[in-house]
Amino acid sequence: MAVLPYRQLIGKKGEDLACRELERRGHTILARRYRTRFGEIDIVSEIGDLVVFVEVKARSSNRFGEAADQIPAWKQRRIAAMALDYLAFVDRLNDDCRFDVVAIDGIGTSAERLRVIEGAFLAR
Repeated sequence: MAVLPYRQLIGKKGEDLACRELERRGHTILARRYRTRFGEIDIVSEIGDLVVFVEVKARSSNRFGEAADQIPAWKQRRIAAMALDYLAFVDRLNDDCRFDVVAIDGIGTSAERLRVIEGAFLAR
């Protein structure tokens, strides 16, 4: 079994925490780490008839800013392209969708803080 680098361990732990929180809020997890030609969607979930694309940002410290501040416009466009690819693949192009962010600051510390930001950005 391969040992994951520290950043990947933080990312995996962040996704695990995010999935638990989303499920607690009533989401059904449809996919994790969904690979497309544009990259990877961290989590695809569903709540009611709404498909939710979730970007997880986890930081062990705020040395480079808070986790929620780490999604620039180019990344938002890429996530929107990946979402369209996913919706086409599962034949749900007519379904409503939303883009959320789960931001986890201080992951793995006693000051860990998880925030779910619903509708964090719009597809452009």
